[in-house]
Amino acid sequence: MTSVASEARVARPGGSVDQPTRQRVPWRLPSRVVTLCLLELQKLRHDRTELVTRAVQPALWLTVFGTTFSRLHVIPTGQVPYLDFLAPGILAQSALFIAIFYGIQIIWERDAGVLAKLLVTPTPRAALVTGKAFAAGVRACAQAVIVLLLAAVLGVDLTANPLRILGAFAALMLGAAFFCCLSLSIAGLVLNRDRLMGIGQALTMPLFFASNALYPVALMPEWLRWIALANPLSYQVDALRGLLVGTPAHLALDFAVLAVAAGVGIATASALLGRLAR
Repeated sequence: MTSVASEARVARPGGSVDQPTRQRVPWRLPSRVVTLCLLELQKLRHDRTELVTRAVQPALWLTVFGTTFSRLHVIPTGQVPYLDFLAPGILAQSALFIAIFYGIQIIWERDAGVLAKLLVTPTPRAALVTGKAFAAGVRACAQAVIVLLLAAVLGVDLTANPLRILGAFAALMLGAAFFCCLSLSIAGLVLNRDRLMGIGQALTMPLFFASNALYPVALMPEWLRWIALANPLSYQVDALRGLLVGTPAHLALDFAVLAVAAGVGIATASALLGRLAR
């Protein structure tokens, strides 16, 4: 952060310090995104138990809900066992729950004065948002390792192809980036942690249940199918299921939707970021 903040002021020949400048160097943008992403991830060093505690909920979904419904055989999933069908959906859910509350963090940074200092640097707002978005994605991937290990212990038939596993991590990062930006955009609108907490809690379960994470889209009523088709989480789950379990999937469409959603989310959150500093 020192290197980013130091560019905010320019020294004049007489020794005085000029006001913050907004000069942008395009080729430095990726390095700034990586730097800001790493700064976000360093917070995990102060509380390494966070990944374990956040993995409790997806672990309960797999061990309780998954194993129980596998025995009941009430949700038809074709030749794929229900637990295998469910595991990618729980991975997507864990990424969603991590990313959707990132807006609370940025409101805390505003209250602490950190956001104002970042906004006066030459770093574009898109770089700040992208850094946070992909930090959420990396956190989601770190937690996914725990969930995947548990799924393997429970007997889920996961792929051993490293390219498919890398593709699954890419889908996780894109999905988490979108939902992180959705949270940042809401933060830019409501400007209040308590309101954002309520909205985040109101969004997570409808997004989860109105997707193909727990059951096939074909089993949904007609009106819910349309919502599932508009839900980016459905495309993330479809990609994860196709890559990790080997079910038929539309990978090109899935990654295209996730990439466009992440791009639109970054643009929207960047446009609303200035409201937080007012």
